[in-house]
Amino acid sequence: LAQAQRDLAQAQGRTEARLEELAQAQRDLAQAQGRTEARLEELAQAQGRTQAALQQLAQEVGGLSRSVSYALENEAYRQLPAFLAAHYDIHLTDRMLRTDIGGEEINLFALGERNGKPIVIVGETKLQLDRRRGTRNALERMLDQLEEKVKAVQAAHPEREVVQLLVTHYIRPALRDIATRRNVIIAQSFEW
Repeated sequence: LAQAQRDLAQAQGRTEARLEELAQAQRDLAQAQGRTEARLEELAQAQGRTQAALQQLAQEVGGLSRSVSYALENEAYRQLPAFLAAHYDIHLTDRMLRTDIGGEEINLFALGERNGKPIVIVGETKLQLDRRRGTRNALERMLDQLEEKVKAVQAAHPEREVVQLLVTHYIRPALRDIATRRNVIIAQSFEW
């Protein structure tokens, strides 16, 4: 009985030691979990800062893209009259401008003549139309929008033939073919 009590006391001592080891392991685990949670919070904050920086960068890039687009459009106002005369026998009788007709914003608008007949130019600008970047659908949407603008201009100027124009920095040949089949003149900025 005495031996059993000694064995039981030793077993109880080992159990208490193991319980203390387990308690220490739990404390260590709690500390590690606390460090992990702190690190996750740091990562979440860093991700928030990264997202904010990316959003700001996207806005800046968008602003830059709009600026470049406006610059292309402004250059088109200056260069298109000579380009259209040389390549399409179109002579403008008024200066080209941006306007609103029938609730439609027209980026490139001008009255003119082709072969002695009155015409009106209705045009859009797009920096780049490249099939590799999925712009075929964008081109088709743009051409559909151009058609809506043509309808508004045709209603305002029924006595004139409407000439559709798309000004771009670059357009892939396959996309040029799509536009050409829809009777749209393509003017790439390097051509003038």
